[in-house]
Amino acid sequence: MKVTHSVTLKAPVDQVWKTLLDPDQIAGCIPGCEGLNPIGENQYEAVMRVGVGAVKGTFRTKVSLLDITPTTSYRMAVEGTGNAGLVNGAGLINLVAEGNSTVINIEGDANIAGTIAAVGQRMLTGAARMMMNQFFGCIGKKVEGA
Repeated sequence: MKVTHSVTLKAPVDQVWKTLLDPDQIAGCIPGCEGLNPIGENQYEAVMRVGVGAVKGTFRTKVSLLDITPTTSYRMAVEGTGNAGLVNGAGLINLVAEGNSTVINIEGDANIAGTIAAVGQRMLTGAARMMMNQFFGCIGKKVEGA
């Protein structure tokens, strides 16, 4: 499944960058996340409760941040397993300063298997978009209000 998303936040790029790399700041913004715990340098473990249509599941995930270019970009790799299946994916997060605003562009691929994959590509794509909107809406409130 291909995932693309773009959002503009009314905050300087260095402030957005700092927030996106702070596990305490982002944990509360990830829908269904029950905590984001460091397990190594730029590696985190999380438990997430996710529901897509009638399929709901709890996933134990490992998130790794790679190829970090400060205030510009990083690559994120996600591996998750749970009672509803498995999710593996990678994405590139790119930040572009535009005056006092920051444009965040996301491009990624996800492989989903198991019961959760049975809901279909269209529903999964819609759920991914909804989760990204919720996440970046929350991040936007944090950085725009700071």
